[in-house]
Order: sequence, then C-alpha cells, then structure tokens
Amino acid sequence: MDTDKKLQQIMEQHNYMRDILAGKNNENLRLLSSRVEELQSRLPALNPEERRAAVDALADLFSFVEKKLEAELTPMDKAHIVRHPQRVCLRDILENVYDNYTEIGSMGEHSIDPAILIARAYITRRQGRRILNQSVMVIGHEKGHGEEIRNGGSVKPWGNAKALHYMKVAETENIPIHTYVFTPGSFPTEDTPGAAQQIAKNLYEMSNLRVPVLAIISEGGSGGAEAVALADKRLMFSHGYYSVISPEGAAAIEGNLKEVKGRASAELIEDCALNLRITAEDNLRMGYVDEIIQEPPLGARGHNFDFFRLLRQEVLRATDEIVLSVRGIEPIRYMALRSRRKKAHAEGGMNMETVCMRWNLSSSAQERLVDRRHRKFRALSLKAHKDTRGRAELFKSYVNSFIWEFVSYVKYDLLRRRQQGLSDFIGELQSETSFFVKKQTAPALRFLSRLLPFIRRRQKDSNAAEHLTTLSLWDDAQEQRGGKWAYISPRAKDDRTVTCPNAATHGCLDMWSPDLFGEFAGVCSNCGHHFPMEYQWYLYNVFDRGSIHEFNAGIEAVNPLAYPGFDLKLDKAKAGTGQKSSCLTFEASINGIKLVTAMLIAPFRGGSVGATEGEKFILAAERASKKRYPLLAYVHGTAGIRIQEGTNGLIQMPRCTMAVRRYVDAGGLYLVVYDTNSYAGPVASFLGCSPYQFGIRSSNIGFAGYGVIKETTGEAPPPHYHNVFKAIARGHIHGIWDRRETRFNLYQAMLTMGGRNLYYK
Repeated sequence: MDTDKKLQQIMEQHNYMRDILAGKNNENLRLLSSRVEELQSRLPALNPEERRAAVDALADLFSFVEKKLEAELTPMDKAHIVRHPQRVCLRDILENVYDNYTEIGSMGEHSIDPAILIARAYITRRQGRRILNQSVMVIGHEKGHGEEIRNGGSVKPWGNAKALHYMKVAETENIPIHTYVFTPGSFPTEDTPGAAQQIAKNLYEMSNLRVPVLAIISEGGSGGAEAVALADKRLMFSHGYYSVISPEGAAAIEGNLKEVKGRASAELIEDCALNLRITAEDNLRMGYVDEIIQEPPLGARGHNFDFFRLLRQEVLRATDEIVLSVRGIEPIRYMALRSRRKKAHAEGGMNMETVCMRWNLSSSAQERLVDRRHRKFRALSLKAHKDTRGRAELFKSYVNSFIWEFVSYVKYDLLRRRQQGLSDFIGELQSETSFFVKKQTAPALRFLSRLLPFIRRRQKDSNAAEHLTTLSLWDDAQEQRGGKWAYISPRAKDDRTVTCPNAATHGCLDMWSPDLFGEFAGVCSNCGHHFPMEYQWYLYNVFDRGSIHEFNAGIEAVNPLAYPGFDLKLDKAKAGTGQKSSCLTFEASINGIKLVTAMLIAPFRGGSVGATEGEKFILAAERASKKRYPLLAYVHGTAGIRIQEGTNGLIQMPRCTMAVRRYVDAGGLYLVVYDTNSYAGPVASFLGCSPYQFGIRSSNIGFAGYGVIKETTGEAPPPHYHNVFKAIARGHIHGIWDRRETRFNLYQAMLTMGGRNLYYK
C-alpha cells in the first residue's frame, strides 16, 4: 500500500512538473517521462520487493531532477508555480503557521468576497513555564486549490473594503496585522465602492495604521497587491513574483495585440517576464521587499510541512523586528536588532518559539512606527530616475526649502495661532457683552414700541435690494475671459467643419473648426459635448497670466530596468513634447491665490507614471506643505503606471499616497481635476484618495480600460461605462465642470474648501 501511495505521489509530481514548465521541450522532463512510462509497463510483472525498489529508484531520480529544474527556472516558470492549483494557499498557512484562528468578515454593507480571507488568529510562544498567546489579524487573498468561487484571488471592491475595516479593528485592539498577497490583480469593476476608489482608500488609511503591519508576497499583481501590501516589513516567497502587470499583459501591449487581435507568443511572454524583473531576487535587489523566504524545490505546496515551520519562524522574527525598531531607547533598539539578526543567521538559527515578546505598542511607539513607515517608502526608487539639476541648483533648492519651512512656521504656527486665539477671545467677549446689553435694554425697547407704534424701520437701500434680487453678471476679466483665450488650439487653423458626435441624437449643427477650437474652447454650442483639448489650453487659460513658475524640470524619466527598446520610446516622447517626463510641476496663481500644481500630460507616453513622475509629485506635495499652498493634481490624462519600469513604477502608488497623507494631515487642501482618459494605478492611489475630485465633461475615469475589463471578466462593459457622468453616479467624483468654467470653479473651490490651517488664506 505504501508503494502504491508513493507511486501516486510520483505521478502527481510528474504532472506538476509538466504544468509549471508549460509544455517546454525540457530534456530532464523527457527523461522522467520515459522512466515513468517504462516503470508503468514493467509494473505488472514485478513482485512486491521489486516494485518497492523500482519506485524508490524512480523517487530518487525525481528528487535529483527536481533540484536540476529548480536551478533552471525562468521568471515565467515561477509565475506558473504561483498560479498552480497545488500552490500553498492562505488556508494552508492558517492551519499550519498559526495555532488557532476564527474566520470573520461576513457581515456588513456588502457580502463577503470569497477572494479575500480575514481571520483573527494567535500564535503561542513558550519560554520555560511562561506561555504567551499573541493575537494577530490575518488578512489576505484566498485562491484555494482550484476553487472557482475564489475568482483566482482577484478581489472585488467590497473585499478590499472589508479588509480595510478589519485593519482598523486591529488598530483599535492594538494587535499586529499579517497580510498575505496571492492575487493576479483586483477585479476590474466600477460597482460601488469602485475598484480604484477602494484601493486608493486602503493605501491612504494603511499609511497611518498605528500597529505593526507585515506583508508576505506570493503573487503580487499590480494595484490589487498594493491594496493590502503597504507594510512596515515585506517578505517574499522565493518562487513568488511581484509586478506592475502580468507577463501576458505586458506581451499583449508590447505586441500591439489590441490592433492585430491575436495572442502573444510564448517567447514574447518569456521575454517580458524576464525584462520586467518580477522575481523575489529582483525585488530584493531593488529594495521593494526586505527578505526572501526560501521555498522547497519547484515551490511550496500543502504537504511541505518544513516550509510552514520556516514560515512561522520568519513571521515571528519579522514581527518582533518591527516592534523592536520602535520600542524603547534608540541605541538599545539598534543593539537588540543587531543581536537578533546575528543569531538568526548563525548555524541552526534562533528559535523564535522560545522568545516571548509582547507586540502591543505605546502611543509614542505608534507615532515612531508611522513615521518610520513613511520614511521607508519615501526612500524607495530614488535611483530609478535621472536628476540633471546641477549642484548649484540643488543647493539653492535646499536653502529655499529651509527658508520656506522657517517662514511658514513663524507665520502660521506661531503668529497666526496666537492671533487666532486672541481673535476668538475678543469674539467671545463681544458676544457676551452684546447679550448683557440687550438683556438690560429690552424692557425699555418694549415700552417704546408700545408707546410709538407709528415708528417703523427705515427702508433698506434700493441698490442693496437690487443686488440681492438680481442675477450676477459674467465677469470677463476675473472669470472666464469671455472667449478671449490666452491659448488657442492649433486645430483652430483648420479651414473645415466638424460634426459633433451627438448630432444624430441632439440635432447639433456642424461647426466651423476656427470657431469650435477657438472661441468655443472645444465645446459644442448646442449640446455641450467637450472635444479633447491640449494640456497647454489649461496651462495658459486657467492660471493667471505670467504666474506659472516650473520647478524640478531637471528630473528626467529614464529606463531603470534597461527594458529593450524603451529608451527609443522615451526619446521619441521627449522630442515630441519638449518635456522630460509626463509630470509638470509648477507654482501658479488663480486670481491672486497661489497654489502648487502637479500636471500629468497625456502626450508623454499617455501620461503614464513611473519613478520620475512619482518623485516629482512627492516633491510638489512637500513644497506645498512647506509653503502652505493648496495642492492641485491636474490630470490631463493618465494611462496608469508605466509598465516598462516594473515595480519601480508600481511602488509609486503607496509612495505618492503617503505624500498626500502627510500633506493633508498637516492641514493642506488637495484638489484633483480629471480630463480626457484617467485610468489604473494613479487613479487607484494618490489621485483617488483626494476628498475633492472633479471631472471636466470630456473625461473618462476608471480602474481598467474597456479591453482589460472584457478580457478579465469575459463580459463587455456597457457603453460609456467610464464617462464622467457614470463616475459621478458611482460617487467617484464630486462634480462635473465645463471646461470654460475651470478657472472660476477652481477659484471658488479654494475659497470654500480647505484643511484646518487654510493654507491659501
């Protein structure tokens, strides 16, 4: 019986090898297949002893070949490993790493998403007679072992919402959070609360969680991974992958398959997997994960109990290190961490089971934890862009930054705070005085009103009455400039007529191009349809003339992964736009109110965001904070995260979101305005987390484009699924603006919105 069971395991292992090598013509695999076939043909003629010996010999051969194949695995082979149904899943981990757990999260506004699993668990540690049950909140993606209901670990918006809810519960209970990332990406639905909005909210809230957060990555697919992976420490399985996009998705883009309607070749997919640098070793080298957890050859599966013991040790060690890094006196913390790391790497390692250390943090340690998390992510991807600014310019920037910070501190934190306190005191005093006077004079006033009934109040000034009861007039100078635009689209030079897309349904007449793209600012005079306009139109017609001052123009987009052919594409974008990246950062003013703006421009690689754009956005947020200015993100268009930069681009989602969080917590006013097409990572992070988001009527806003939704879900989304009217119906944005009113609406927004410091006042 043991022999038959062992033979069955060998056959399963053989099928597993063929699956992960995806039909490759591998010599070692061919050898195994021939030996298996040979044994199967001989098996009926063998006696029990001979059967046992033959099966044992084949098992030894399998072990030998397994190790050889392990050394030859390509990045795409590892992608096949993490997707395989036999791959270790979160339920396996809960059963074998934690001592007890209760699954939770099935109640609330939405039904539980089967692709997300939430459990309250504990780990028991023993030191002599002392027993310590350490509680944790475990949150992660559950792919199961081929369970269709799990949707392959692709989480819907309400699944991420539930995950965030229980992260906040863990924060209230002051217990650590362990997240496990097993997802190819989030499910691309815009149903409430919306995929992009919910991921953005998760990132925004996770950045300031006041408890230790540990993330363990097996399959980290784009924004779906980031929704639970913003952590103090990130570990990664040795066969895992962490990427901005799947190799197949990258191959589809690189091969222009949308146009030719074909499938990418296996060779192209392999090349993309290699060029994207998706493996654990790649991400450790770039600094996006902290440690690698070694798996058995060809990946961890449910029967690899030694792996679970190792994982338990690593989870305990990593959580201890997070706590130690913020608890107690700094020199002592440093020595304790150094001693632990030495023992961990010594022969035999350090048994974490026998180390009892509490994981709850004091309020001061919690503040240090959040600050350390922000500093950690701020330091990432700094080598993935090129800074062409000279030393003199950098020195000037540092000096100016110090001066702004000092002046703002004196003006806002010292003088204005005391001035506000004095003003509040005087206001209270006046209120009390007027109440006292009114109370004392009330009897006399009542007597006079009875004695002199003919006395009436004086009529109000007729001009004031007219002002209150008539409509205000269009103010050309202050508001929209009445069609006298500072910038006119080059299309206004075309001597031709243009037909509105709504002509058939709204009866719009053809318009002469000079009128449409000149005086009408690209807006149909009948139905109000907005034709797309160049980003220069907004630069020169929204902000005060002559007020734009660009900064950090010397930070330039590069090819950090040496992705084949991408240098030429970048050079073409730079030559075609005259810009060094897709992000323009500048100071300007609107009717005298100064603000800092980060503008994503569609002509530069679709407005995609990479390490350069992320760094420029963060510097803009820091500048706005130091100068106490409002921060405007104007999205002329963004196609998402730049795939050719791999995780260098993907990491900008948490980095930029954390910059926004720091700015808003300091009292800043953060506004986002969308135009044309805005999709994917930026919308699901630092744009989507703004409390004030608006869309120009020409905009389309969403998490994934039409083609991605159709390919992922198997169903075509309804017409106009992403247009601005659908976005406001879903609650993504808070208002729809006419292009010609952008200047006035921004001015009005800055007068009526803001944080506790009201930076623009």
